[in-house]
Amino acid sequence: MSDRPVPSCVDATKPSIARVYDAFLGGADNYEVDREVVSSVLRTAPEAADLAVENRRFLIRACRYLAEHAGITQFLDCGSGLPTAENTHTVVQGVNPDSRVVYVDNDPLVLAHSRALLDRDESTVIVSENIFEPETLLRNDVVRSRLDWNAPIALLHMGTLHHCNDEHARPRQDIMRSYIDALPPGSYVAISHFLDPEDEYSTTARKMEEVFLHSMMGSGTFSTAAEIRKLFNGLELIAPGLVRCVDWLPEGPGPERLNAAQRCIAGAVAVKR
Repeated sequence: MSDRPVPSCVDATKPSIARVYDAFLGGADNYEVDREVVSSVLRTAPEAADLAVENRRFLIRACRYLAEHAGITQFLDCGSGLPTAENTHTVVQGVNPDSRVVYVDNDPLVLAHSRALLDRDESTVIVSENIFEPETLLRNDVVRSRLDWNAPIALLHMGTLHHCNDEHARPRQDIMRSYIDALPPGSYVAISHFLDPEDEYSTTARKMEEVFLHSMMGSGTFSTAAEIRKLFNGLELIAPGLVRCVDWLPEGPGPERLNAAQRCIAGAVAVKR
């Protein structure tokens, strides 16, 4: 793969979480520095690309559930990443064309691609904010005006919180509490996160974590189920609760045997009563 010309707004000397994720999914919107991160992780766990694949599949199923079964028509997608074949707005607007989606990211390439994609979509918009600074994000004029904060909203944090590097300065649970406190009753929260399964696959999880943390990307923490559950701050988890992403309301028979990566990413959806 040869790199295309680098846009002036993009620093191709440093890996981007969004571009690394794109590279894991086999996309074309990434650079050599991003692929180096992917290669180093794959040397530790050859199946690691399934972290991205299962995260994406969980996002699609969760969005479809929220739109079809929970009747949610407003979505705040934090850390939306580069556009792929099925995005949050295409899934939920396929169920209800009146659904509104606000994407949030601060990666220049994500912003450029998304704005071009959404140029004529009046129901979907992307804003540039730091998703780990909820107070600032929630005061954003577009976030406030595009969503009705008196009606239920679905907050999506898919594959984001394990990239929060300021855990000691501000715990991820505290970040999520700020989001959850701002949500109206009847809202939903969906989270996916790298998982330390606390079994024979823990060693692989921690090896992948070591590679992520010591790569130029510098983030990617694997947490236990108990640690991930705390991110919901006591909200009521929707059945089947916090499980491996591959096991969350699968739409057909799952794989007969899960590989290490499929065992090392979990997700859940919760409701605020």
